[in-house]
Amino acid sequence: MSGFFITGTDTGVGKTLVACGLAAAFREAGFKVGVMKPAESGCRNEKGHLVPQDATFLKAAAGSSQSIERICPYRLGVPVAPSVAAAHASVQIRPDFLVRLYRDMGALHDLMLVEGAGGLLVPLRPSYTYADLAREMGLAVLVVVGNRLGAINHALLTLEHAACLNLKVSGYILNDMESESTPATDTNAETLAQMTRVPCVGRVPFLRASRAGSGTPQETRPDLGDLFQRYTEFDYLAQIM
Repeated sequence: MSGFFITGTDTGVGKTLVACGLAAAFREAGFKVGVMKPAESGCRNEKGHLVPQDATFLKAAAGSSQSIERICPYRLGVPVAPSVAAAHASVQIRPDFLVRLYRDMGALHDLMLVEGAGGLLVPLRPSYTYADLAREMGLAVLVVVGNRLGAINHALLTLEHAACLNLKVSGYILNDMESESTPATDTNAETLAQMTRVPCVGRVPFLRASRAGSGTPQETRPDLGDLFQRYTEFDYLAQIM
């Protein structure tokens, strides 16, 4: 099996956008793409069922035939770290189950994209983090860096800790989070390139929904795959696969 574990320097930096963009890009390149969001908290309640928005976007982007229950095994209501949300719901997250499900799904696909929550050290269980899960799955890590003030420190801390844990990091992707540039957003890429040997494998410009004012999320843009082939080092990422 091959694939990427997609993490971020923080919550809200664009992990789902990047995961969906890569899923669509690989799909359009002829790969059969499997996706997972092992746990999603803050799910909305629809008629007594918790609906995971991020996992739903991933399923659509990959064109996956897998059920949402397999793509997102742990769907939690409270918008906090999965370990806390699970305790609140009297649910026990089982990493062994997640790894087994990942392997079962991986056998059906050319590659797997697994999206974490928050950053590497967000806990799934007390003393068990997404970094532990990525290591058990044997996946290379892609780090999504929100391109804003503070990105340098957050990115370097994430990359250094991944190295301390002997995780293989294939690269990081800068995600522009605002339409207006700032001195920080204009210089973050150059500064990071000077301070880490981990390659930057893309810079995604600020993306709007495909229809202005429609309320349509950017993760569902019909041209998302094409955009990610253009704005990431897609040939390099595909070659790794």
